[in-house]
Amino acid sequence: MRRITWVLAIIMSVALVLAGCGKKDAASVVKDLNNVSDKLESKQGAYQGAGTMTLYTGEQPQEYKVEVWYKNPSYYRISLSNVQKDVTQIVLRNDEGVFVLTPSLGKSFRFQSDWPDSQGQVYLYQTLLNSIVSDNNRQFTEDGDNYVFEVAANYQSSALVRQKIWLTKKTYEPKQVQVSDSEAKVVVDVKFDSFKFDPELNKDSFDMQRNMANGTPSESTVAEVDEDGNPVAAPEDKEQGDQPVAAELGDFGIIEPEYIPAGVEFKDSHKIEDSKDHSAILRYDGIYQYTIMEARPLDHTVSLVPGKVIDLGFTAGLLSGDEQLTLTWMNDGVEFRITSANLPKSEMMQIAASMAEQSGK
Repeated sequence: MRRITWVLAIIMSVALVLAGCGKKDAASVVKDLNNVSDKLESKQGAYQGAGTMTLYTGEQPQEYKVEVWYKNPSYYRISLSNVQKDVTQIVLRNDEGVFVLTPSLGKSFRFQSDWPDSQGQVYLYQTLLNSIVSDNNRQFTEDGDNYVFEVAANYQSSALVRQKIWLTKKTYEPKQVQVSDSEAKVVVDVKFDSFKFDPELNKDSFDMQRNMANGTPSESTVAEVDEDGNPVAAPEDKEQGDQPVAAELGDFGIIEPEYIPAGVEFKDSHKIEDSKDHSAILRYDGIYQYTIMEARPLDHTVSLVPGKVIDLGFTAGLLSGDEQLTLTWMNDGVEFRITSANLPKSEMMQIAASMAEQSGK
């Protein structure tokens, strides 16, 4: 009888050990994620992912197809395709700088920036790993074949507070990310359809001209802008024949933001007569004073002064200036600039997001 009892005890102990073998707690998973992060920082570090990002920032959800390429040490290619408008923009980082490309229109902006260093991006795997590892108050659960972490959202917008991140148990590939506001409402939802570590990527994959190949890439001069984001006139002795001529896309009307900060009222707007780029100016007044400038620039490329790249969700923008800030971005071939001496960055971002799906009037 005593022998049977010992045998049963041994069997139960072995069963408990075997049952615990494959089951991990939050600490062991975080340790593994640190190893994954170290591998991405190694010489061979690379990944490639694709999925769908849905933004719930306006009256109607905005859906974008997202494709992300990364190769160590600092090469990035993020493709954002607007499903409704069939327009693709590419955010590119290589040895020459950070670019925002619209291949179908032959348009490109070059930013002097260290993006995305120290700037969270919901579709970048490193951002998700850092969010999990750095949050000591993380919550950990399991959902079928996935580990689920709920952690703080460290993004540029103060409206984004918490996020849930789904990672596969076998490889820690990202499956889904939901970012919520202070009222627990999902604002951004990213679902990855595919993700691959160590894909075959080389430096040419991040080349600006190669990524512009589907549009009308230009090959010579770069148009400059001053510290306020205004175009700098070309030298008088510069032959206009040297400048590639962009296709005339026509008047887009005046695009008004859906969002206006509390305590601010629309003042006026007008089109600039005889402007070849169909420029328009909108002015707002109240507790904040700011202007919005819109244009369809004919310049093939605009090189901006150093500033901070801002993730607007649907594209990247550049925040420049000191006492007077200017947020510049491109959307559907139109260049936008919000300029103000007292409008907070968060309000600028919300205004920009509210203009993404608006049509000219």
